[in-house]
Order: sequence, then C-alpha cells, then structure tokens
Amino acid sequence: MSVTKQQALEYHSGARPGKIEVSSTKPCLTQRDLSLAYTPGVAEPCMEIRDNPQNVFKYTARGNLVAVVTNGTAVLGLGDIGALAGKPVMEGKGVLFKRFADVDVFDIELDTHDPDEIVKACQLLEPTFGGINLEDIKAPECFYIEETLRKTMKIPVFHDDQHGTAIITGAALLNALEVTSKDISKIRVVFNGAGAAGIATAEHYERLGVKHENIILCDTKGVIYKGRTDGMNKYKERFAQDTKLRTLADAMRGADLFVGLSVKGAVTADMVRSMALNPIVFAMANPDPEITYEEAKACRGDILMATGRSDYPSQINNVLGFPFIFRGALDVHATAINEEMKLAATRALAALAKEDVPDSVCRAYGVQRLRFGPDYLIPKPFDPRVLLWEASAVAEAAMRSGVAQKPIDLDEYRDQLERRLGKAHEIAHMMVQKAQSRPKQVVFPEGEHEKILRAAHLLREENIAYPILLGQEATIGRNAAELGLDLTGIRIVDPECSPLRERFIQELYRLRQRRGVTTTEARVMMKDPNVFGSMMVHMGEADALVAGVSQHFPDTIRPALQIVGTREGLKKVSGCYLMITRSGRLYLLADPSVNIDPTAEDLVEIALCAAGTARRFNLTPRVAMLSFSTFGSTKHPQTEKVRKAVDLLHQADPTLVVDGEVMADVAVSPELLEKNYQFSTLKGGANVLIFPDLASANIAYKLLAKLGGGTTLGPILMGMSKPVHVVARDTEVEEIVNVAAIAVVDAQENELLHWPATNEPLEVAGSRVLES
Repeated sequence: MSVTKQQALEYHSGARPGKIEVSSTKPCLTQRDLSLAYTPGVAEPCMEIRDNPQNVFKYTARGNLVAVVTNGTAVLGLGDIGALAGKPVMEGKGVLFKRFADVDVFDIELDTHDPDEIVKACQLLEPTFGGINLEDIKAPECFYIEETLRKTMKIPVFHDDQHGTAIITGAALLNALEVTSKDISKIRVVFNGAGAAGIATAEHYERLGVKHENIILCDTKGVIYKGRTDGMNKYKERFAQDTKLRTLADAMRGADLFVGLSVKGAVTADMVRSMALNPIVFAMANPDPEITYEEAKACRGDILMATGRSDYPSQINNVLGFPFIFRGALDVHATAINEEMKLAATRALAALAKEDVPDSVCRAYGVQRLRFGPDYLIPKPFDPRVLLWEASAVAEAAMRSGVAQKPIDLDEYRDQLERRLGKAHEIAHMMVQKAQSRPKQVVFPEGEHEKILRAAHLLREENIAYPILLGQEATIGRNAAELGLDLTGIRIVDPECSPLRERFIQELYRLRQRRGVTTTEARVMMKDPNVFGSMMVHMGEADALVAGVSQHFPDTIRPALQIVGTREGLKKVSGCYLMITRSGRLYLLADPSVNIDPTAEDLVEIALCAAGTARRFNLTPRVAMLSFSTFGSTKHPQTEKVRKAVDLLHQADPTLVVDGEVMADVAVSPELLEKNYQFSTLKGGANVLIFPDLASANIAYKLLAKLGGGTTLGPILMGMSKPVHVVARDTEVEEIVNVAAIAVVDAQENELLHWPATNEPLEVAGSRVLES
C-alpha cells in the first residue's frame, strides 16, 4: 500500500509531534494524591524495594517496561542514518508494543558507533527496564552486543532484526513444508542476505530441523564458502560450506526453499524455474521483494510464495513476534529470552494458523474465509488470538527452561491476557477491512472542502470506497493541486450543470409535492449539495452519503430525511456513538444526536437499532435503559416512560437482553448489579446504553470523550433506508475515512437485506432537525 511523503509527515507531526506519550496510571488530582505519588508517600515503596528487590515489580512499572535501543546504523532500508534520525522508527516500535501486547516502551537512541558503549549503556539501565529490545544496529556489531548483554544482564535481551524474522519465518517454514509435503531434514535452503536477520534465521532453522550442510548462505559477493576471505566475519564463517557453488543462481538450482533478506530484484524468473518441485520462496526485501509475487507465480505454477508485503497473500510480518514474546517474558519475570522460548513462539504461530479462523478476523481483512494453505501460512497480525497463543507459549517455555522468576498458572494467565486484550480489536481497522472487500460509491456534498478531498484520496488509494465529490470541477481540481493530491479515479459531479439535474428535480417534486414544494422550488432546492447528494442516493447513483464537516447537523440531515427516508417499519431515525474506554471496553451510546425527547415507543426503536449496530461491531448487546431511577426507586413521568419502553422491548424482541429503568453507574457495574440487583438480566454489565433524551446522551458522550479519555467512533446514523452518515464539524480526516467505511459496510449489508424505504419519507418530529 503506497504512502505519500506528505501523508507520512502529517501523521508524525500534528498538534502533538511524535507517536507516543507517558500517561499516569494513578490519579494525581488532589493534595493527597500528590503526597502519595511523590514525597512523603513515595518513600514507603522505596524502602520495600530496598528490603526486597523483587518488590520493584509490585510497586513500579518496571515489569511492563521495555527499552528499544538503537544507534541508527541499520535503519530499515535507509542504512546508517544515525541515532537521531532513527528515533521515529523507535517510537513506531513503541506504538506496536503497546497496540498489540500492552507493553510500555521508552525509546533509547545512543549516539555512538562503539559497541562497548552500547553494552555499557544497557547495563547501567538494567534497574529501569524489564527487558531490552535491540533495534536497527548493523552486523556484525549487533551479534557482539547481544551476546555480551545476554551473558551479563538478568533481564531479557532480544535483537528483533535477528530473532523476530527467524521466529516468524520459522512458523511459515513449518507450515509451508506441511503444505508441500517436504521433509525438513532433507530440504535444501538458500539464503540471500548474510546480515543479522539472515544468520539468525539460518541458525533458527537448524534448531527446527534443517541440516546444517543443506544451508547455503549468500551475500553481495555470492556464496559463502570455505576458504573465502572477501567480506567475511566469524558469524558468516559458521555457514561457510565446502562447495563449488559461487553465485546465487548456482545455489538456487535444485533448492527447495529460498529465503530473501536482501534487495529488490535480486532473484530472476530463471532462478525460480531452476528450483526443485513445489519450491518455497520467502522474498522479504523491504519494501519491494527480491522477485514480485506476480513474476514468481507466472514462471512456476507450483510455487508457494510469501513476502513482507500486506498486499500479497501470506505476509511475513515481524509484528507477529516481538510484542507477544516480550509479553510472555515480562509476565514471568524472565531473566532471558532463550532458544526454547523462540522455538515455542514459532510453533505457537504455526499451530494457530491451522485453527479455524473466527469470522471477526475474516471480516477484519475483508475476506469470506481464511483457511490454512498456500495463501495462509501464518496468522494475521490483527488476530487477537495471537496474544493468547504466543505469549502463553513463551511464558510456558520460560518456566520449563528455568529462566522464569515468577511461575504462573497458565490457565489463569490466559484469562489475564483475555482481560488485557479487551474487546476493542482496532474497531476502525476492522470496518475499513470490511469495506475494502466490496467498496461502494459514497457521495460527499462538501466535495471542495480540504478535509473531504484528503479523505477521498485515502478512500480511493486504500480501496475503501469509490468517492463522489460534489462541487465545481475547477475548484476541486485547484484545491486538490494545492494539497498535492491525485484525484485520478475519483468522480466529480457539479450539481449546477450535471445531466442528472433535471431528472432529480422532477423526482424531488414528486416526493415533496404534497409538502408544499413546487417544481420551481424543487429547482432552487437542487442547488443545495446536500439535496443533490441525497437524490443521488435515492436514485441509485450513489450507495451512501457522508457530510457535515462544514455544516450544522440539521442542515446536513434534513434533506436526507425528506428524500432518502427511513427504513420500512420505523418511524424515527436515531444516532449512536461507539465509545472505546481507555481500558479497551466498548459501549454503544444512543441517542446523542437526533431525538430531543423520545417517547417510550421511540426508545424501543432506538434500542432495537442500537442492538443491531452493536452486533455489527461484534458486540453481543446487553441493553440498559437509563434513567435517574433504578428499578422503581423514584416515581416520575420520566422514569415511567423508560419503564414502559422496557416492557415494550420485551414484547418486541424477547431474546434481547434488556433491563431498566436503571442508573448509569449501576448499569455498567457488574459488582453493583450482582450485589444489589441479582434479579437483573444485565449480568456482566450493560454495553448498549439507551439514554432517556438527547440532552443526557449528548452530555454523557462528550464528557466521556473529553474527561474520561475515551475514543469515540461516529456518529452512526440508524434507521435510514439507505446509508447516510453525518460527521462532526471539527472532525479529522481519519474520522471521515472511518465513517465512510461504516457507510460502505452499511451499503454492503443493505445490498444483502434489500431494506425498502417507507412510501413517504418521514419527518422527525421532536428532533434537532426540525427544532433547529
């Protein structure tokens, strides 16, 4: 997937430069908090640690803190760019540690080429960290640094460039051999690239069962053979073979497996043709492989191919390794990451790939099915099960091999990992992947707006949607040029001169003629891009509409309600937000955006729509009908309205878990429900919260987002016959992309369900649309 320079720079800059921050895990809001966080209270844990050093894991964050250490001498494909220039990569590593395994990171950039200085710095920092991840340090110095640190330190030290690649490709190797029915002890393996990754991977393959004499290592000067002196070191010497082979082409003739850790174009089609029957090719040069997937498949129909790229099948990605390996090592307070733990990680990944893949993972990657075979050799990075399988396997191996200082019960540990994982699973990414499986046409009435242009570019580039921009073509072109955006493949429609205009005017008149709209007025109304966009959706010229970045909510939604209409059987549209708390819990909040004072019957529709939306996000809905009363504690018309809605909901859908009226704190507290309200059906707490009116819902979601640190996704408009979604006026480009992805997924589901519209588009009495 291509990324422009401007996109990368904007991502890393923004209002808060960089990608990471330090966040307090304890409150510091009062004088008492301050006295506990620092002096005098902090002296107590200090004394406890002095008396028993193991208490450092009880009273500090050391047990979840990893140092990512580099000197910037081998950064990605950029080479020796120095410690300072390598800092964005190290921050990125920290993001991956946190996102995939909830491991905290400090990045440490050391301005030195002296390996002994790097060793000394890491040794001095041992009291601070639970582990050291060495990163982007060139060979052969990286071997010496890691070997020395592993001998002298009592915390895990892991060079990801070496062992991450080895572990992940090792899992792919085991499964590729199973698919091709090859014997690991008999295969001939050729490596191109004799740096840190190449040598470590060759050693790992030996431990998996590949015979040493069956491994040929090549570098830029050709085959590494006994007696060669040019470009050699003691680490390459381990794999020097007594052979007459001298070139990569020589080595690949008759080989079963090629492992590329080198450069683009290093392998030719003739080399692949010369390999053994059912050849396996791991071409992992970054960003472009040694031979492209298309070239390799074209020259060998029996080839099994994997690369480092996400746009080809069987991606080999190091992110499947280091976060989860450190997670397991940290949680047992391991003193090292040894070979047993690396082998356990490899075998866990290989085994997981053979398991039935959950539908949620398939949806996240926009495919119907993922099944073990040539195109699916190892799990996907966003598969939440990787944390459970790999971290627990690493922890178990650490205990078995004697490097764990804190033995754990593995069943309890897996439960702990489940809780750490939460239920978020990168919701926005999941929706994007679903959208990419069958992109739909999304019309943007504000097509000349900068944010819409940037969002449209991303949507088309990443194949999420087919954007349609409304506006003057010259203005859109000029604005796009100023932003450096390529709008190739994006449809631009000018409502003022579109050939669709007359047909739309006549249809608008037909729809609104009994609501005071004449043909002349319909012609005037059609100048409004929101009206024109709504007509495009109504008439099938677009599948969905997204608007609101420069307009007030009522102005955006009113035309859609009048033209697109509500789904058959519903009287109201409503809105909801998905709230992801800092702990990773998901809640659906409704209705914070449309209905000002809904009736009991309106609340029923809102609750049923919200429950359906929750299921789309893989949430099993447990619906709480909120009020300022809990199960009859206060008598008031407002509480009676909510209680009536609960009764109606039980009749409308007896299978739905719903209860109320209930106060918000009780609804989301399993402990309070279990202690005081054992009769309630909300076991485990509610995850769909239906508020009694717009004011309470709107205030609650904004406070949760601003003060509680929650992340919101939405607004999501529910109940329309075709997808219409409204973004907030201060929304960011990424949020527009996410909402557009939701709109595409809505359109996909509408296509399957064939939702009809009501015969007459309905107004929404008592809504923000009419009251504003």
